[in-house]
Amino acid sequence: MATSVFDVLKERGYIAQCTNEDEVRAMFENEKVTFYIGFDPTADSLHVGHFLGLMVMSHLQKAGHRPVCLVGGGTGTVGDPSGRSDMRKMLTDEDIEYNCNQFKKQMARFIDFSDGKALMVNNGDWLRKLNYIDLLREVGAHFTVNRMLAAECYKNRMEKGLTFLEFNYMIMQSYDFLELHRRYNLKLEMGGDDQWSNIIGGVELTRRITGDAVYGLTFTLLTKSDGQKMGKTAGGALWLDAEKTSPYDFYQYWRNVDDADVERCLALLTFLPMDEVRRLGALEGQEINEAKKVLAYEVTKLVHGQEEADKAKAAAEAVFGGSGSSENMPTIELTTEDAAKKLVDVLVAAEVFGSKGEARRLIQQNGLSINDEKVSDPDYTLSDGDFTDGEAIVKKGKKKFYRLLKV
Repeated sequence: MATSVFDVLKERGYIAQCTNEDEVRAMFENEKVTFYIGFDPTADSLHVGHFLGLMVMSHLQKAGHRPVCLVGGGTGTVGDPSGRSDMRKMLTDEDIEYNCNQFKKQMARFIDFSDGKALMVNNGDWLRKLNYIDLLREVGAHFTVNRMLAAECYKNRMEKGLTFLEFNYMIMQSYDFLELHRRYNLKLEMGGDDQWSNIIGGVELTRRITGDAVYGLTFTLLTKSDGQKMGKTAGGALWLDAEKTSPYDFYQYWRNVDDADVERCLALLTFLPMDEVRRLGALEGQEINEAKKVLAYEVTKLVHGQEEADKAKAAAEAVFGGSGSSENMPTIELTTEDAAKKLVDVLVAAEVFGSKGEARRLIQQNGLSINDEKVSDPDYTLSDGDFTDGEAIVKKGKKKFYRLLKV
């Protein structure tokens, strides 16, 4: 039975590495801890990898601790080289400001910012004002180039050429910890396990300059049982923004995870009690599908709210169980003219496929059907006979369904 929030995080499988486990556990048990996680605004939405960090924050906040969500208005101008083989796209100041504002809206769904229970700060407030020579003297003297070059976060970039711009990222992130410690008596930085080198940099810098005890902790990355990163789809990342990844597609992603990943996802991405997580994770054969439905519903409810989760569930049941309503399926509205076009052209125009070639290949592999009838002709043309009460159901592969609706 978990007794402290640290043990809760450990039991649920969040914790990867920690600078001093005994001291961090004691700190959580004996005081209200102010801690932070950084989010660089490289896109205009958070994705499911960020969601793991938000879950950690939420667990800690519910236990009485105070999260600081740091958005990278400063570090976002450089870009984190961790785990990358190429340099990140350079963002304009306008892009960064817009993305930071989008992050704030999404984070507020998971973290309670009322009455100072959590803070949201932007490292652009201090990083953009730094004097280069002052930074070199105060911070640069505490970093050895040899040690920085050995850091895991730079390894992939070293092969293609690490720019001096990116090389500074660790120093900037480390300085964030020092600045947040000075401003808010912040004692702990957290992040994904690929951030370990950067976090250690901040811990050591803050200890050397202030003499205070501060700590670092990383949480596990969201990976599948085969080690690949989870949350990648054919269309890119699995976004938390409903405009970028629809609640239905979001639900379906979790409904279709591998059997081996169900228990881990339930532990990391829902608040279900661990006894229930273990019970669901132990189901086998067809029964594991019930656990996947619970996972899909719970995660969608957290990210998009109960109403959208209910709609996604109803749409999935309409497709897989022959019950419920097709109204909540991804819908492609067709004019009378569209409803007489080639099916491939309609689906490419709706971005169901990236190209006609991709659509034709799937047809050749017997992977496309309309109203449960396999489409064998790449030039198949829609007709009135395909529509019942103005709608037809297209199935792409084994798990993707779309409603064609005459309007």
